[in-house]
Amino acid sequence: MKDLLFAFNSVAPIIFTVAVGYFLKRIGMIDAALAKAANRLVFRVFLPVMLFMNVYGIDSLSGGSYGYAIYATLAVVLIFLVGIPVVMLLTKDPSRRAALLQGIFRSNYALIGIPLAERIAGAEGAAVATVLSAVTIPVFNILAVIALSIFTEGKKGSLKNVLLGIVKNPLIISIAAGLVALGVRAVFVRCGVSFRLSEVTSVWATMKYLSNIATPMALIVLGAQFEFSAVSSLKKEIISGTLLRSIIVPLLGLGVAYLAFGKSFSGAEYAALVAVFSTPVAVSSVPMAQEMGADSTLAGQLVVFTTLSSAFTVFLASFVLRLLGVF
Repeated sequence: MKDLLFAFNSVAPIIFTVAVGYFLKRIGMIDAALAKAANRLVFRVFLPVMLFMNVYGIDSLSGGSYGYAIYATLAVVLIFLVGIPVVMLLTKDPSRRAALLQGIFRSNYALIGIPLAERIAGAEGAAVATVLSAVTIPVFNILAVIALSIFTEGKKGSLKNVLLGIVKNPLIISIAAGLVALGVRAVFVRCGVSFRLSEVTSVWATMKYLSNIATPMALIVLGAQFEFSAVSSLKKEIISGTLLRSIIVPLLGLGVAYLAFGKSFSGAEYAALVAVFSTPVAVSSVPMAQEMGADSTLAGQLVVFTTLSSAFTVFLASFVLRLLGVF
């Protein structure tokens, strides 16, 4: 019961903040033009700063065993590849295919994943999940750009456009910048230089302000753009995407991990895997879908419905792994 309550409390703030955005739209404080402009700000400013700080906040990538990280990366890529023919069977609309594919493989790891791993496995779980974020977050974003590029009208089939989309994507650029900054910091450590970016307090404080805006702004905009009337026209895609993200992906990702590796992964590493495969669709999938011409309405619906279902998914995944003696 405690695990179920925790799982609910993990996702409840997301739903409540989305509800605030929907309420603000209903009373006329947010219109379509403002929501679209705010979405662009989230995608081009706030999320990039947040991702940079997430990467730079990693203590160290050296030492330790990274078998779980390799497995998670390969599993996410495989789910992405399998998802391509699946979404082509589920819908004929290219823009819906792009949004649906994102909804299958891309989890809300940055927002929910690390706190969830900490709740399951304590400080060790948080540390393992933070290191894994340096791998999974870039992979999620690169695959998202590819997914949106291959299905979006005017870009389909163009390898050049896919590669340009990856190189120019603000989220990818920010992650790359974070990894470079992390590397520079590691060199400083070896050379005995004590300087850290956080010591430039005015710049660091500004970046924290911008980073802290990213998630609540994205959720409020999602609520402002949410339409209950869209559910009926997107019912097949919503049901399919929610079932795939909330049931099939956790079964595959965690089931294969346990069957193939058993207890060779630690409890903390399994907690990080739960965070990768059992959390709902990433909130950032919505502004990215809008910016790249995919069906942002479907993307938003998938965020909402997978978030609602993920409370039970997270609970069941944690409960089963506890029964198996992993935790």
